[in-house]
Amino acid sequence: MPGSEVMSVVREVIEWAALAIEILGAVVIVAGVLRVAITRGTVRYLFKLDKPGAFESYKHQMGRSLLLGLEFLVAGDVVRTVALEPTLTNVAVLGLLVLIRTFLSWSLAVEIERRWPWQARSDKDDQEGGE
Repeated sequence: MPGSEVMSVVREVIEWAALAIEILGAVVIVAGVLRVAITRGTVRYLFKLDKPGAFESYKHQMGRSLLLGLEFLVAGDVVRTVALEPTLTNVAVLGLLVLIRTFLSWSLAVEIERRWPWQARSDKDDQEGGE
């Protein structure tokens, strides 16, 4: 019986860890959006639409928060599925979730960096990277 109690405790710890990682992902997304909205001033941004680069800068800052949050959400799903319920159905659902979130991450990365993730950065990208 002591072995089953240890496994129960380990299982509970893993469940809480996965939940904490997923909550952290949601907090990163919400905090990032709020930070950009407050520090960049969404209303102030709307009045600067005619300035060159205003939209790109705003979009890049927002996208970075979303990318980081998505990474945490994927990590939480992986921990929960692989450590707790590695059944064929759960692994297939995890694969679909990871595929969708990876597509979203790549789409955001291409939108932010204007290049595919496997392409080398150009000199122009390095100069614009300090936004």
